[in-house]
Amino acid sequence: MSRSASSAPPSGAAALPAKPAVRVVFIDDDAELRRANSQTLKLHGFQVEAHASARAALPVLTRAFDGVVVTDIRMPDMDGLQLFQRLRDLDAEIPVILITGHGDIATAVQCMREGAYDFLAKPYPAERLIATIGHAAEKRRLVLENRRLQEAAFASGADAEPFIGNTPAMLRIKQTLRHIADADVDVLVEGETGTGKEVVASALHRLSRRRQHELVAINCGALPESVIESELFGHEAGAFTGAQKRRIGRIEHASGGTLFLDEIESMPLNIQVKFLRVLETRQITPLGTNDVRRLDLRVVAATKEDLGSALARPHFREDLFYRLNVVTIRIPPLRERRDDIPLLFAHYLGIASRRFQRDIPDLPAQVRRHLLEHAWPGNVRELAHFAERVVLGVHGGTPLSAPQPAGAGSLPERVERFEAQLIRDALAVNHGDIKSTLEALGIPRKTFYDKLQRHGIDRQEYTGGALE
Repeated sequence: MSRSASSAPPSGAAALPAKPAVRVVFIDDDAELRRANSQTLKLHGFQVEAHASARAALPVLTRAFDGVVVTDIRMPDMDGLQLFQRLRDLDAEIPVILITGHGDIATAVQCMREGAYDFLAKPYPAERLIATIGHAAEKRRLVLENRRLQEAAFASGADAEPFIGNTPAMLRIKQTLRHIADADVDVLVEGETGTGKEVVASALHRLSRRRQHELVAINCGALPESVIESELFGHEAGAFTGAQKRRIGRIEHASGGTLFLDEIESMPLNIQVKFLRVLETRQITPLGTNDVRRLDLRVVAATKEDLGSALARPHFREDLFYRLNVVTIRIPPLRERRDDIPLLFAHYLGIASRRFQRDIPDLPAQVRRHLLEHAWPGNVRELAHFAERVVLGVHGGTPLSAPQPAGAGSLPERVERFEAQLIRDALAVNHGDIKSTLEALGIPRKTFYDKLQRHGIDRQEYTGGALE
């Protein structure tokens, strides 16, 4: 049987990068053609495993196989079509490229309808073989990545550890939490909005001997100043107008457990004075009584500001800062720990899948690009909402389109791309809310809508599809 193929790389052809080397199983019973194609592929950076028969290649072709199969159709014992059928039953998404003579083209086309990746009619140029393998390898990489994410998502049960991250910064935080878990030391957690400060407080509580008692969480920025003193410190009946019965304050309620104060930078100055006294004495005196009650609690305070800076002095007491600042944990923003993004995304995909009772979909390439290249100004919270949109199938469109290289195009073109990305980031952080986005960008409403139209940005992609 006559066979022919290029045995050397074409002149001037650039070798494919060998990082990581794409694995290719090349099957042909013609020793010369097998040697020539193996040499060509190796010169272009591929990791080649050549076999003289389909049956000899079967042991390495498992469901976990991460490469591409290139096989001749006409071979003794087990031909290429039989091998394709065997692989289709094993894993229909293993990319199989068939090598065929002109008489077998119709058969090869039928195999493509049944799931074969492509076919090459002899004689074929080396450039075509190399390009086809490259595209097939990328498809296989995405398939396996999809599976890993889905497996990780399904493994993220409702009771799974929510404090997720394997980057060095996150591992150091986990180690710190283990070291201080049973030490009665107050902790200050610093981090941008959405980084997971409450998750850290919750993890610290669960690791400690206090886990059998309450974790009492208070958002200092959400409490009106008129009720915050009563809410925190409690009151006796008749302590003020409307106080008809005794109330145990949130601080006293946390005794025995952990008190988590979020956005502590929002605590009014007059309350800071009283709270400093509580920290120093571990005692509390509710409104309307002179009784002093002892407390046994750990305080975890969270802030998105640098409370130690001079800018914080007018609205946050320096002595309170130093009293809280016994152990400080800084949570890095998501852009500083990008390697954690796939794991976090898988976790939130699992949560969204169970919440909406929908299967986890295959993830297209634009979703993956968005995960890796987006700035994530809203941090983990934004990532969780993005996972929800992916599960609901409302993620598509302009926000996930492939970005241009930073250096590509003229200066005006690059400025346009940068402006478009800033608008998308602002929409993502504010979940598509027009008023908040306009405030963040500092532009008039008409200008904003003009820019949406010019850049082809669909605001609904950031609101989960909801209309105004």
